[in-house]
Amino acid sequence: MKLFIGNKAYSSWSLRGWLACKLSGLPFEEVVVPLYDEAWEKRREGDEFAPSSGKVPILWDGDDTVVWDSLAIIEYLNEKTGGEKFWPTDAAARAMARSMAAEMHSSFAALRREHSMNIRQIYPAVPPSEAVAHDIARIMQLWAQARARHGGTGDFLFGEFAAADVMFAPVVTRFITYQLPVARFAEAYMQAVIAHPWMQEWIGGAQAEEWVIDRFEAPAQPG
Repeated sequence: MKLFIGNKAYSSWSLRGWLACKLSGLPFEEVVVPLYDEAWEKRREGDEFAPSSGKVPILWDGDDTVVWDSLAIIEYLNEKTGGEKFWPTDAAARAMARSMAAEMHSSFAALRREHSMNIRQIYPAVPPSEAVAHDIARIMQLWAQARARHGGTGDFLFGEFAAADVMFAPVVTRFITYQLPVARFAEAYMQAVIAHPWMQEWIGGAQAEEWVIDRFEAPAQPG
């Protein structure tokens, strides 16, 4: 398998696709494509990016099977690995985990827009906008429900690190980068995510990158 991803410092969806590949346990080749450099428009027109209209992540499994969009990659790898690594075995927990992943996939536009991922920075805290505060409150509600109902003795949303954590991992980095206000219980979960060996590997890769995209380097403004 070959996974094309964007800059590790900035590309939240690439992080999700990459974590999904790591979670699968299957070998894959990682290809980092610098976003928005002088060759970006030409590069994204190539055959390898055509199925996704130039977006990353995009996963090729051999020459004929291609999957794009992080949630689709999760589901493809879930099937490929026998359905045992990505979602909880308990039906109720699995239903909740899938619902949370789908909500993460389609929601929280204000948080994404006003606090883009920049895993190399920690900015001074400023009050979030009303829309971002609403997104944070909903995420806290989701995390609390998952931990209370299905977290058990594990450190992650549904016990073991799995697909729901993959989907929310970039949110954790945003909360840390912009020092956004979170519930006290969430701090332990966030620390567990950041300390995970795969996250540490990704962060190390981001720190080693030389590319800087100015539009993603601006600190948050007061809400």
